[in-house]
Parts: sequence; structure tokens; C-alpha cells
Amino acid sequence: MGQTDTPQDRGYLVGIIFFILGLGTLLPWNFFMTASLYFQDRLNNTESMNGTAVHKEYYFNNWMTLLSQLPLLLFTLLNSFLYQRISGAVRITGSLVAILLFFILTAVLVKVDLKDTDLFFSVTMATIWFINCFVAVLQGSLFGLVGLLPQKYSSIFMSGQGLAGTFAAIAMLISIASDVDPESAALGYFITPCVGTLITLFSYLLLPRLEFADHHLNRRSNYEEGTTDKLLNGGVVVNGKLNGHANGTAMKAASRGSSEVEEQLELSLDEPKQVEKSQAKASVLEVFKKIWVMAFCVTFIFTVTLSVFPAVTVDVKTIFPGKWERYFISVCCFLMFNIGDWAGRTITTVVRWPRKESTLFPVLVLVRLVFVPLLMFCNVRSRVYLPVFFEHDAAFATIMAAFSISSGYFVCLSMSYAPQLVEPKDAETAGALMTFFLSLGLSLGAALSFLLRAAI
Repeated sequence: MGQTDTPQDRGYLVGIIFFILGLGTLLPWNFFMTASLYFQDRLNNTESMNGTAVHKEYYFNNWMTLLSQLPLLLFTLLNSFLYQRISGAVRITGSLVAILLFFILTAVLVKVDLKDTDLFFSVTMATIWFINCFVAVLQGSLFGLVGLLPQKYSSIFMSGQGLAGTFAAIAMLISIASDVDPESAALGYFITPCVGTLITLFSYLLLPRLEFADHHLNRRSNYEEGTTDKLLNGGVVVNGKLNGHANGTAMKAASRGSSEVEEQLELSLDEPKQVEKSQAKASVLEVFKKIWVMAFCVTFIFTVTLSVFPAVTVDVKTIFPGKWERYFISVCCFLMFNIGDWAGRTITTVVRWPRKESTLFPVLVLVRLVFVPLLMFCNVRSRVYLPVFFEHDAAFATIMAAFSISSGYFVCLSMSYAPQLVEPKDAETAGALMTFFLSLGLSLGAALSFLLRAAI
């Protein structure tokens, strides 16, 4: 078989497309999270009970976080069922179209004056649930797709994901800074992800038309064909005859007697079986035994992060009233976290410490637990039980910076270390397991956020 030259990624177009695809997968979560102040304002409802005005608390951020992460955990468990029965093209295009429609619904609801806040809350929560179901399918499908390309494209894809939050935070800042009325500003804010999702859809549809992408995305079938040819030429019996070196081995052994011929013939015929055995993947349990430390680390990191962000951090108040108050949460909470998270992931391209074998790695991951009380002792309002130790804005911003950078840094290291702890043939299984434990950490953190917010 002739070996053709590998096509080049002209203009780095495939890299740009996967950056956009990464950005598109996390737009829904980040746009709903960053818009928490808008939703809280619409849900700010006071009911009269026995002649007394009572404020109804919806715990929007807690429910939003939980209903965003549970679908990811659910579809991680169901991915083998879905992925074997529904083609990748259908999963990706269908998910993007569904996400677009739900974003359009959210934008339309900005202009609909729903007097019943319970109804608005229910519709919003249902939208968040369904949109994240499709996001889970989309993300899993795209991770499988980018895995067929050279490794640097996985980094590009994750960089796009890392900047999705920054994109949403900047969009919110522009919306706040605009001179239009709050309703029009909110409409413009939610139209932005509609356009972003549409661009993501068109980018994906363009991908198969690019020679470089087409070559790599089809290499799995090419690899299987090539492997079959090598085995056939390397000693498999075809039509009752020995091919390749098996036949040569038997001829050389003939001069040494019939018994040696039989022995050499058996060894030659066993070679394909030995190759097949060496290429057989280890069981899930065997892989887990090798990566359990990294699986624990990624679960613990996201449990800590999601337990306080954004459910607790979004309620921190500035000590400087006035115009800054409008921008405080968007800048010091959402923008700072997303930039810090992205910076932490980027640092791993230069520094990778501690090493994957070091016992110091899980110890440092456990140390991140200190951020939970630190953030709870910031100027969170309203509060009943805990005192405020870090009232100043600068204290909150400093804690958030360390919190976000450490999150991005250790997550990226955990996810990249795990496949290195197993044989190359088991790297895919390790990646799937790490994705499951990542989802588990997100869900545990979201559930824990209810308790921590109530404890303040």
C-alpha cells in the first residue's frame, strides 16, 4: 500500500474551528451563570402572608448549578448507549440546533412579562435542564472527535472552553455599560449566545469539507484496514496457504526435521493471536486501579469549586456604593474566575509540578478545601450565622484569583496525568473514566452548595 503525504491544516482553519467548537460547548452554562443577577431581579418577589410581606427565596444559583451539572453526569453514564446507536453528525448538529432553540426561547422570555414568578422560575429551570442535556451530548461527542486529531487540537479545544466564561462575562459587562434600558440590555445579552451557537453550527458543518480534518477524522477506519493488511501479510492463513514470513519460517525449518517444522509453524500461526492479545484493552476496573488518585483529585477539585462558585460568591457585596456596585460581581466574581481558570490551565503548558507520581499532588488538591471557609467569610449578603472576616473588595478579589488559578491548574494536570498512568491502548478508557469523575465532582459540588449557602 502506498503511503500518501498527510494533508496540512492550511491557514490553521481546523484549529480555529475546534477553538470555536470548544467555546460553543460551554456558552450555555456560562451565559446562564453570568446572568444570575438578571434572573434574581426577575424572581425578586414579595408575597403577603397574614398581612405580612414575606420575601420568597428561590435559590436560583443553587438550582441553576445543580440542574446544569446533573445532565452531564447522567449522559456520561448513558454515552455508550447513545454513541453506538446515533451517529456523531446527528448528535452534534442536533444538539447545536436544540441549544440554539432554547437560547431563542430565553431571549424571547426577556420581552414576556410573566407576572407569575413561579412559572418563570419553572420555565427557566426546565430550559437549563434540557439545554444542558444537549450540551452533555455535544461535549462528549466533540471530545471523541477531537481525539482523532493530533494532541495539540485537544489543547486548542479546551482553550476555547476555558475562554467561554470570559466571553460571557465580557458580554455581561457590555450589557451593563450600555445606555439602553435593562430589558433591552438583557435581550442583547441573550441574543449573543444565539449568534455564537449559530457560528458554532456552521463551523462544524464546514469541518468535513477540509482535507486535513477529513483525513484525520477517517483515520480510525484506515488504521483498521492497515492493521488487517499487516496481519494478513505477516503470517495469517488465507485460502489454506501460509502468507508472508510464516511461509518463509516453515521453509527454513524444513531442513531441521519435521518436528521442528511443526513447532515453527505453530509459533507462526500463534503470532496474530499474540498481537491481538497484546493489543486487547484492560478492563475498566484495572484502569481505575491505576488512575484512582487522579480520579479522586478531579472529583475533589470540582466539588470544592462548585460548592461555593457561583452559589456563594455571587452574593458577595462591595463596600463601595455607587456605579462600581453595578460592575462588582461581573468583574470580581465571573470575569476574575474565568480569567484565573484559563490562566491556571495555560500555566500547565510551561510548569507541571508536582509530578504525577508525587504524593504531594493529592495533598495540594486537598489543601484547596481552605477556599470554602475563606469565601464564606467574605462580605456575603444576606447572612445569619457566620461573621464577616474579609469585608474589603480587594480581599475577595485576591481569594478569588488564587481560588480560580488553582482550580484550572490542578484540573488540567489531573486530566492530562491520568492517561499517562496507563498503557496507550487504555488511554481512551482512562479519559472516559476521568470525564465521569469530573461530572461527579460537578454534581457533588452543586448539591453541597445548598448546604453551604444556608450555613451563612
